[in-house]
Amino acid sequence: MRAGDVLPPLEIEVTRTLIVAGALASRDYQDVHHDPEAARAKGSPDVFMNILTTNGLVGRYITDTFGPEAVIRKVAIRLGVPNYPGDTMVLRGTVEDVRDGDTVVVRITGDNGIGRHVGGTVTVTLPRRDVARGIGTVTVTVQDGDER
Repeated sequence: MRAGDVLPPLEIEVTRTLIVAGALASRDYQDVHHDPEAARAKGSPDVFMNILTTNGLVGRYITDTFGPEAVIRKVAIRLGVPNYPGDTMVLRGTVEDVRDGDTVVVRITGDNGIGRHVGGTVTVTLPRRDVARGIGTVTVTVQDGDER
């Protein structure tokens, strides 16, 4: 793995249930995340996703891509346009840097039908075998010393 490697995209359907469930799971009871009438009264066309749900989806993207042994060390994201029900957010990532042989910095973007919802970086530590040989690859040494 090296700087410039592009990760496969992840499409996420933004449903009303995802928005409300994410807000409740993160204990964000702001009415704009669950009450359409209150959201409209505050100038929004509908409820919209909170940053904690977005942060969780970014984490999911990283662990889905790099596997369960990946350890997220830092998430530095900024929100842009809202995620509204009925849209699709597409998360994309590009390896920006590989440090110390096992730490990867990934530039993340998440776009929906009206623009960029989220952007930033995620720093993740991977098992050394994944960095050296490719994501998800395990090296097996047989008795004669050959690696496969």
